[in-house]
Amino acid sequence: MAVAQAQPTAASGYLPGAVMSPPRTPGPVAPASAHLRISEGQVGEVGPGGTLTYPSVTSCLTVTVRLQEGGMVGAHASLFQVPGEYRSDRILAVVGQRIGGRGVRAVEVRGAVGAWDPSYFTKAIESYPEGAQVPVPTEPDPDGLARAVADGLGVPRGEVTVEDLPDGDQTVG
Repeated sequence: MAVAQAQPTAASGYLPGAVMSPPRTPGPVAPASAHLRISEGQVGEVGPGGTLTYPSVTSCLTVTVRLQEGGMVGAHASLFQVPGEYRSDRILAVVGQRIGGRGVRAVEVRGAVGAWDPSYFTKAIESYPEGAQVPVPTEPDPDGLARAVADGLGVPRGEVTVEDLPDGDQTVG
């Protein structure tokens, strides 16, 4: 079985001024039968028959987009940015670029649902100035997370499911 490592296509830290979108890679980045490992802050894609593994999901959320054509685009969203990887407020835009105009069959969000405020997809924890009040969830908000992901990807809310599944590796095939 082929193994490929997901990588960001551009740094994701905050830089003032215009934001340039990374170029979209056409088609899957790994062979259809590939097993792709997506670490924190990364986005990757496999074709039909491929599998995605998200290692060590503890305080993270994973977003797996099942495409109409059978492939998958996946993202491993981290509460805190891993140096050189995508922040939580950039990761859905990168997933959307990967999807492009292709049809989406379903979106599966899994991970530490109770650790995430839906706003983290639009304003990362790192983007708050020192001393500012960062929203902290008081209870799990799966519906809010589903709405945030649906809005961020431009898909109907009904295509997004959310499952609390923290503390371990996740493999999706």
